[in-house]
Amino acid sequence: MTRRIISTEHAPGAIGPYSQAIRAGNTVYLSGQVALDPATGELVSGDFEQEARRVFENLKAVAQAAEATLDDAVRVTIYLVDMAQFPVVNAVMAQYFREPYPARVTIGVAALPRGARVEVDCVLVT
Repeated sequence: MTRRIISTEHAPGAIGPYSQAIRAGNTVYLSGQVALDPATGELVSGDFEQEARRVFENLKAVAQAAEATLDDAVRVTIYLVDMAQFPVVNAVMAQYFREPYPARVTIGVAALPRGARVEVDCVLVT
């Protein structure tokens, strides 16, 4: 099976030795996204909802670069620094996904890259 790198300038570039996404057959693995503004490379400032929205916009852009949409998601993993933000991230996620919703895991973590408060990755099947 061949692997194809997926990249777009409409989402932040990788900040380490990884790709924004990899397509393997009909499966696309999207790397975790934090709320970096693709135009500036800086973390979005503001309230948590704005940060979460930027994360999902970044994921959406990478999915589009893979000729897919977030409707193709089968698995989502959310990493939260503060589990009290769980209801907010749920509300934002509901604006980006439709039923049938993908399987999901939410994990509380001590810290994330660049001081982010939320990171999300997902797997798409096209």
